[in-house]
Amino acid sequence: MVHRVAHRSLRVAAVILLVLAATTLAFAQAPARPARPVTWKFTLDFLLQGPQAPFLVALEKGYFAREGVHLTIDRGFGSADAVAKIAGGAYDLGYADINSMIEFNVRNPGKELVAFVMVLNAPPFAILTLRRENIRTPQDLVGKRLGAPAGDAPRRLFPVFARAVGIHPDSVEWVTMDVPLREPSLIRGSVNAITGFYFTAFINLKAAGVRPEDIVAFLYSDYGLPLYGNAVMAPRALLEREPAAVRGFVRAFIRGVADSITAPQEAVALLKRRDPLLNEAVEQERLLLALRANVLTREVQADGFGGVRPERLARAIEAVAAAFGLPSKPTWYEVFNPRFLPPKRDRMLPPLR
Repeated sequence: MVHRVAHRSLRVAAVILLVLAATTLAFAQAPARPARPVTWKFTLDFLLQGPQAPFLVALEKGYFAREGVHLTIDRGFGSADAVAKIAGGAYDLGYADINSMIEFNVRNPGKELVAFVMVLNAPPFAILTLRRENIRTPQDLVGKRLGAPAGDAPRRLFPVFARAVGIHPDSVEWVTMDVPLREPSLIRGSVNAITGFYFTAFINLKAAGVRPEDIVAFLYSDYGLPLYGNAVMAPRALLEREPAAVRGFVRAFIRGVADSITAPQEAVALLKRRDPLLNEAVEQERLLLALRANVLTREVQADGFGGVRPERLARAIEAVAAAFGLPSKPTWYEVFNPRFLPPKRDRMLPPLR
């Protein structure tokens, strides 16, 4: 009798230990959720176009909501504007060019933003011209008229590109214009070349009837520049106040990126819900161009999505400081905080089919 009770007690104890172990493991494996749901306003860098689709995918498919993050996403009016609005409190966080953020941080001490997800591992900065202009190499740009808005990131970073290709930064003439006039000005011949995001300007030229074989492009990333592109960023105070919610945001966004890679047509269809006038074929091509050239780089395939290489970011900061004439240079870890990223295995993206 005593032996049976003892054996029964041992079995009960073993079951309890197994349950406790399983529960502990489940808690260890389960991602931390915010203690309370958060409601955030998020600004994009520009219009809702193909490259911005992953944010809409994560929103419309409920990925953010499942993480306790209730998000409102608005279009942007350029990276400089987005950075200023986030820092000013009009938005809680947003998506913008990290180089513009670096400049803002140095010039506005006390209002610094911090990037925590690198989205465009290779910057989309480019100079585009037409074959008829006989500009075959970057050196042929000397003495030419280049068109771009005043705040255009590739225009402002042209000194970095110029030094990399061995021409003087002041060797071109700049013609300032609004964004809608950029590609038409090149087509009309008012300028010899334009600067812009490659996936924007190239697709816009095609949509305007220019044959792809007549477009000549010089991508900054092809000339050994260390620059990164757009990232998700927020004030340091938000990151410190809501770390669990920020991690949930990142997990949800990565799912949106992965879905956009495996089902780009569906991603663009979700965009069209927001903008019924959107041309799905054009935006799908724009999305695929951005994914192939700027997101799924060799670095991302090796390291996983969302992070940076510290030594590369440090060199990028040096280049940005020189180009913008900044009085000081932040360290890479003041610019980017990787602690909100999930483990590398959870950041490996599927291949683009």
